[in-house]
Amino acid sequence: TMTIHSEEHIVDVHVRSGVYSSDTIFDYAKGYIATRLFSRNACFIMKIKKEYIPELQELGRLAFEKQTMQNMYSPNNVWAQFQSGNSVFGRLKDWILYGKHIEQLCTGLPLYQ
Repeated sequence: TMTIHSEEHIVDVHVRSGVYSSDTIFDYAKGYIATRLFSRNACFIMKIKKEYIPELQELGRLAFEKQTMQNMYSPNNVWAQFQSGNSVFGRLKDWILYGKHIEQLCTGLPLYQ
């Protein structure tokens, strides 16, 4: 499921698929995406790069197209590949940088940037 909070510039994406379940937050105000993978008990954070990630309005349009047409063809499909690296637990300066929405998603989990 996808929920778009236009006034806060936040998109919540919840994937419920057993071992592959995850929650993702697109925080356009802060410029970061955070994905919490439940099977790995970890959070992955990356900077939003405008050349790869659709704008908030475009993301909503793409979701609407997929829902109404059940078959979306678009060159703007978003795929991300995460590579394990050094992790840190969120520090105060991280939460100031990433914002309260990502903090709520990732508090207490290792952060992979």
